[in-house]
Amino acid sequence: MKGKRNIGVFDSGIGGVTVLKEVVKVLPQENYIYYSDSKNNPYGDKTNEEILEICDNIVQFLIKKGCKAIVIACNTASSRAAKYLRGKYPEIPFIAIEPAYKMVHDYSYDQPTLVMATKGTIESEKFNLLYHKYDNHKTELLSCVGLADIIKAGDKEELKKYLQKTLGPYKGKIKNVVLRMYSLSISTKRNTGKFRR
Repeated sequence: MKGKRNIGVFDSGIGGVTVLKEVVKVLPQENYIYYSDSKNNPYGDKTNEEILEICDNIVQFLIKKGCKAIVIACNTASSRAAKYLRGKYPEIPFIAIEPAYKMVHDYSYDQPTLVMATKGTIESEKFNLLYHKYDNHKTELLSCVGLADIIKAGDKEELKKYLQKTLGPYKGKIKNVVLRMYSLSISTKRNTGKFRR
């Protein structure tokens, strides 16, 4: 289909592929460009200025490729850059990732919850506004510094050690786990049964 414009989807790594799959299910007739920014992964440990510059460069690339809408399939980029990008490019619709934490409020409010996220997401204004709005006062925030690097390296043994050490104190105490890192979500699916509660 000559001249048909694309929908751009970007993430700091491969995790956004899970988002892309869902978008394709809803809009199968569209053309897509997926931008995996493995070069700058992880975003969570970067400053706001760095995140804005990285995301702006990606958006400019996607616009040049003829994208009519852009999906930000990254939690950190969504929470720290979506507002800026919408302001700078008002003609482009930006669809950002919304946190699963609200679902805990809606369906499991009185249960202990663990939010696993990058340092950048936990410190972001967007996440904190949402967290305080839906806080069940039984939630622990766990900053997973270095985890994205381990997942990116593909070292399953190192990942297992990291998760066992990090999640050990919460064993048997947590009912809900909110994953604010798509790379972790994919890795967990691949290793189902290897990590016990």
